[in-house]
Amino acid sequence: MTQPIMDQVHQGLIVSCQALEDEPLHGAETMAKMARAAQIGGAVAIRANGIQDITSIKKTTKLPIIGIIKREYRGSDVYITPTLREVQELMEAGVDLVALDATLRARPNGEKLESLIAYMKERGQKVMADISTLDEGIYAASLGVDCVSTTLSGYTPYSPQKDDPDCDLVMEAVKRLPIPVLAEGKIHTPAQAAQMLKFGAHAVVVGSAITRPQLITKRYAAEMKKVFEA
Repeated sequence: MTQPIMDQVHQGLIVSCQALEDEPLHGAETMAKMARAAQIGGAVAIRANGIQDITSIKKTTKLPIIGIIKREYRGSDVYITPTLREVQELMEAGVDLVALDATLRARPNGEKLESLIAYMKERGQKVMADISTLDEGIYAASLGVDCVSTTLSGYTPYSPQKDDPDCDLVMEAVKRLPIPVLAEGKIHTPAQAAQMLKFGAHAVVVGSAITRPQLITKRYAAEMKKVFEA
């Protein structure tokens, strides 16, 4: 019998393997190799964007997959699994968890967060709510999601704008929510990832610091440049 998804990822590292169209590593084959490398390195699950990438990754690794579809719609700032269309595509692809923007911002086509979560719950689909504030997490939990992730802190105009992970949100969410809290967003170092577990995070999601070499390089270059600017 397959172990429940939340048990599989407990206290582990989830690697987000994503590359958008304008990035050098964009492509399903490359993301599948990235996921395989992450598995070899000790990842317990993969977060992936788009059906092509997800399908390719599923052929390469048997790790659980947290699926999202990033799709922009005119008139809405919500782009992580924003509508029923994306939810259905991910469910058809057989992802273990569907992650979606669980902020209270207006969704495309007038669709509602409540309806999307209800749709998935009725069909037995496990759901991850990407949040930017504690209030969003509390509300998502009340709707019956299986877990929340602090993915969107710093990416909404009303959440803390900082370069490092939102430690306060992780700690408060762990204290207040009756469901697992995953730490995600702006986790740049192994030490920061370990600290999230000390705060009580159920698991830690890291993306750019592992799978976006152009951003990793940029951080190194910027830090070295400071030597001559002092």
